[in-house]
Amino acid sequence: MATMTMQPGHGCVPVPARRCGGARARLGLTAAALAAVLAATSARAQETLRVGHFPNITHVQALVARQLGRQGKNWFTDRLGPKVKIEWYAYNAGPSAMEAMFANSVDLTYVGPSPALNAHIRSRGEEIRVVAGAVEGGSALLIQPDSGLTQASDFRSKRIGTPQFGNTQDVVARAWLMAGGLRITQTGGDALVLPTANPDQLTLFLRKSLDAVWTVEPWVSRLELEGGGKVLVEEKDAVTTVLVARARFLAERRDLVRRFVAAHRELTELIRRDPEGSQRLLRDEMRTTFRADLSAELVARAWSRMTPTADIAPAAFQTFVANAKKVGFLRDVPDLSRLIETP
Repeated sequence: MATMTMQPGHGCVPVPARRCGGARARLGLTAAALAAVLAATSARAQETLRVGHFPNITHVQALVARQLGRQGKNWFTDRLGPKVKIEWYAYNAGPSAMEAMFANSVDLTYVGPSPALNAHIRSRGEEIRVVAGAVEGGSALLIQPDSGLTQASDFRSKRIGTPQFGNTQDVVARAWLMAGGLRITQTGGDALVLPTANPDQLTLFLRKSLDAVWTVEPWVSRLELEGGGKVLVEEKDAVTTVLVARARFLAERRDLVRRFVAAHRELTELIRRDPEGSQRLLRDEMRTTFRADLSAELVARAWSRMTPTADIAPAAFQTFVANAKKVGFLRDVPDLSRLIETP
């Protein structure tokens, strides 16, 4: 059966219906292909950079940048260009952030050096690259005010909280106790190291369910101000936070990572020059995103213990290797030649 279709200058000419349908189908396929090309072009035009961090004062660059963005001052985007969109992801501690990197869920993250080192070793040097420093200091061991503890050997049968199993403070705490002559295993020993989420540390400390806590700011200052904790050991010069990238992402998007690191370094210098303004931005971001209302006194107290720096201290990683080997997290000394890579 044929349908009558008007063609200019020819009148009514029989055109098979199946031919019209075929033309429409070809037109539909052409439109779909064009849409796919436009979508791919748009995807290339707008690139998403996924960056992780913790809700900790020692991750100050991320917190300040996020708050500046809420005020219309997109620190990283303004320097990376309008075609790059930053997505932020928050983690409680380093091992969680490293798992996200293994799962290809983030491209860069602020993290402690110990989880970065462990991830580097676990992946046989294939997955993780330290591309910049971020913060030194800001971590400490606090004890109950009436504990009478003065040295590592006094901690026999005591309970010590750390943020997470295998994170930077967890490894340092175990190594310090062992250096004092105590036998420490991953599940017990002469003293019990209890990995405990930062928010829970204060509660348990107030209940005296923990004799001591080795943690990082702002929890060090909160344990002092709210829990009456006394600082026994303070790590003023220790590397607390670094910036790491997925190795494959660095290899494929080296120029983008280079520009991000440059913006990170510039932001770090701004934070150093304007500590009061940076503290206000940090407090606002903690309140907005994490519903944590940190007082000006608390932040200023924590700030005095830490030093923002974009420089990397390679020798510090050798110390972490020695500590991790001492506590049984490492069997052999790994090759660190590819761990630190400046883009």
